[in-house]
Amino acid sequence: MKISIDITPEEMRKLMGWPDVQGLQEEMINKIREQMNAGAEGYDPLSLMQPFFAQSASSMESFQKMITNMMSAYGKKSD
Repeated sequence: MKISIDITPEEMRKLMGWPDVQGLQEEMINKIREQMNAGAEGYDPLSLMQPFFAQSASSMESFQKMITNMMSAYGKKSD
């Protein structure tokens, strides 16, 4: 079985009810760039981004579970 969905990232964000974080992302990237340019002592980009990596993995797992549940429910209705 193959399912293809033709949707833009913006449409997907709205469909899932996720907030628009583009402004926040740009601000965060600018702060990181400033710290890198300033050569901040003890600056570690990995530790700065670690909370976001964990959150992203959790969000993807939740999305996968939601799709699986939707497909299971659809399969039960067909029977």
